[in-house]
Amino acid sequence: MNTNLRRALGTAAAVALGLPVLAACGGSDDKGSGASGDKTVTLVSHDSFAASKDVLEKFTEQTGYTVKVLKSGDAGRAVNQAILSKSHPQGDVFFGVDNTLLSRALDNGLFAPYEAKGLDGVPKDLQADAAEHRVTPVDTGDICVNYDRAYFADHKLAPPQSFDDLVKPEYKNLLVTENAATSSPGLAFQLATVAKYGDDGWKDYWKKLKDNGVEVVDGWEQAYNDRFSGSAAGRKAKGDKPLVVSYASSPPAEVLGVKPEPKEGPTGVATGTCFRQIEFAGLLKGAKNAEGGKALIDFLLSRTFQEDMPLQMFVKPAHQDAKLPEVFTKYGARIDRPETLAPEKIAKNRDQWVKEWSSLVLK
Repeated sequence: MNTNLRRALGTAAAVALGLPVLAACGGSDDKGSGASGDKTVTLVSHDSFAASKDVLEKFTEQTGYTVKVLKSGDAGRAVNQAILSKSHPQGDVFFGVDNTLLSRALDNGLFAPYEAKGLDGVPKDLQADAAEHRVTPVDTGDICVNYDRAYFADHKLAPPQSFDDLVKPEYKNLLVTENAATSSPGLAFQLATVAKYGDDGWKDYWKKLKDNGVEVVDGWEQAYNDRFSGSAAGRKAKGDKPLVVSYASSPPAEVLGVKPEPKEGPTGVATGTCFRQIEFAGLLKGAKNAEGGKALIDFLLSRTFQEDMPLQMFVKPAHQDAKLPEVFTKYGARIDRPETLAPEKIAKNRDQWVKEWSSLVLK
């Protein structure tokens, strides 16, 4: 279970920038993409990318191309590496830039326009670059406060459901979150409060949250697997925080493979505390195998790939016709009104917001 959680929910994806070492997996033994008659298409992504072997084999059967995957660290590092190497791109397609980092990639001219087949099945509100089609939405995920059901039942206390609830006295010293400067879930949670309370109000909110005893740790692994009392790993580590910033898909991951199947998972989601992340794929400008890259982007929107994703990366398909597995529909939370911010607003203010957050919360 812990291995599934680490892979599915992601290690604490640092936003800090740096040069990662590329790790290749899958694919081919050829010398690289783009040689004459080359049938390899190279996908550059973050470390959490995963797909079933038979699904990638179906792509090869359908197109003749073999997929080679280059994993480049967490999402922030992967994007930065792609930008730094854009004059000699490491691959043909990049997958994993999300709406918190999208403007950085677009402003640096990382992608070539391509309108993917199947895009008409993706809701318009997910198509952040609909005018130019430089990126294609592939999946969504929601960062939300998770709660330990047993703790709240034992204390005869209703779990919080909103941001406003988290600053109430009855929830004092119960929440652990990640550092917005070093963790993508931590950053997403901060952005959620900006979206909820506005450019000025979010700082007052964090003052209240700090006064109410919020604990800040470096990243998701420490928060969820060490400090949170509701996760399998957290219980083993004797974590004592019944509230944690994690993912709306954490509850399904907690019951995956558990026998007998429980009526209810051990954790729940405060559905009024969520921020929606959208992950995109794009054809890298200067790709050596542009035709193979286009075919791969089309495949990422196919039902074959879209319906494989939930149990591989614990995200939800972008294509509205893709079906979710039962573990998601039975144990997952439906987030109808997540907080969102325009990518260009995030790009303009992110660094300053993080600086202000760090000064306010960490001092």
